[in-house]
Amino acid sequence: MTGKTHIVGGIASSLAFAHFSNFDPVITVGAGIIGALIPDICHGGSKMGKALPILSKIINLIFGHRSFTHSLLFLVLASFLMDRFLPYDAVKNGLMIGMISHLILDMATKSGIQLFFPISFKVKFPITIRTGSMPENLVFSILSLVSFYFGFQLLNFYI
Repeated sequence: MTGKTHIVGGIASSLAFAHFSNFDPVITVGAGIIGALIPDICHGGSKMGKALPILSKIINLIFGHRSFTHSLLFLVLASFLMDRFLPYDAVKNGLMIGMISHLILDMATKSGIQLFFPISFKVKFPITIRTGSMPENLVFSILSLVSFYFGFQLLNFYI
């Protein structure tokens, strides 16, 4: 998936989470957007890879793309570190929701992900799409509608 689809996926999922929880939607969505970009730190051409090029290059040299940073092991490690060093639950939950949305979206691509890293088995959905294709634009549009729906619901709640 492209960066824009991951961003809107992070927005949609964190807005939905904020709708069903008592967390501040602004903080949760902000963290959700960042979380949705974090797994692609392993790719130098990604938004996160461009923002942190040295770290991106190191991670890519050690693990490659769509392996460690796209795995359950990464999610567990990130959760452990956030529990130790991040005092704000809205930020922690938003980051985790965003990262999970990223992994789910990448499982919908033909390449899949190494969800069970270090096992080199790729996980993908039975029906997959190519990154940047018309079906991805459809996914982007649906996620945008979901974002508008939950954003409107939260707006009505706070008004």
